[in-house]
Amino acid sequence: MNHSNKDKRPFAESEEGRPSIKENAPQPHTYPTQSGKGVSQGLAGVRKAARENKEMRFTALLHHLTVDLLRESFYSLKRKAAPGVDGVTWYEYETGLEDRLVDLHGRVHQGVNRAIPSRRVYIEKEDGRQRQLGVAALEDKIVQYAVVTILNQIYEEDFLGFSYGFRPGRSQHDALDALSYALLKKKVNFILDADIRGFFDNLDKSWLVKFVEHRVADPRILRLIQKWLKAGVMEEGEWSEPKTGSPQGSVISPLLANVYLHYCFDLWVNVWRKKWARGEVVVVRYADDTVLGFQYQADSDRFLKDLRERLGKFGLELHPDKTRRIEFGRFAEENRKQRGEGKPDTFDFLGFTHIGGRTD
Repeated sequence: MNHSNKDKRPFAESEEGRPSIKENAPQPHTYPTQSGKGVSQGLAGVRKAARENKEMRFTALLHHLTVDLLRESFYSLKRKAAPGVDGVTWYEYETGLEDRLVDLHGRVHQGVNRAIPSRRVYIEKEDGRQRQLGVAALEDKIVQYAVVTILNQIYEEDFLGFSYGFRPGRSQHDALDALSYALLKKKVNFILDADIRGFFDNLDKSWLVKFVEHRVADPRILRLIQKWLKAGVMEEGEWSEPKTGSPQGSVISPLLANVYLHYCFDLWVNVWRKKWARGEVVVVRYADDTVLGFQYQADSDRFLKDLRERLGKFGLELHPDKTRRIEFGRFAEENRKQRGEGKPDTFDFLGFTHIGGRTD
């Protein structure tokens, strides 16, 4: 069985003129899970069906959640991770593991497994502010990991190539490499650094479920996702259920975030640049951190206006202080010098500061 991409939709590396990365090479028999191991032949069949029929809604997926997959998911978790509100550590759960997994498998398939609220913790950001994280209970982590493995077989055929965050076989280095290539080889003269304000806290849960339902019609999988979204958080003994958002830090939240942005941003921007742009437009997205390169200033200004309207339809907004358009690229320094202006501004992406300059 050959799972090469063949003549299906191109990955964004080819769309942006980049060479393909390893992930896009033909795979012999199975596809890697998050842990890098191959999936079962059954899941390989799901991926094949997802690739061949982009309109298919999968009605039967939960049977792929087996004891074997739960076991693999358990051993893929971090051993020393902080426990959730259940207080159960990885090492404690490993004692009597097989009986625990068989019991967990039965509860999930019977629909009686309940989602436990996440434990809210805070980590300090570089700017001194605090980011909220939700630490899920161990069994929720296991089941979420297994569900992500199943859903990845569908969404890895749907997600566009300029989406890099939290995907199998992709990394921050790949995103930075794609951006570097665009800045050096494409007609980029302006950069839009787009920052979505509080994305994980503000995404609309009802829209998220609708987006998932475009591909997933298994009611048991949908109920699991809705249970996790409604589980709420515990902080200092008090329970609350935020009306919006997905707990950042949970195993499944990165996939759900990518699904949300795939439908409200990725597909839209792909159409926008083909329909409205006068010049080249390149996109690199890592989770909710996005950089776009434009050949013409007029395109960047129109896109920024349209993007604000687009995100507003889905309960999101751009951060007014962190979103900016700057002149940037191979020729920006020389162009600004000719106009008697200073050096181009810099911008940060994935922990690196990008500085504009000319090439010889």
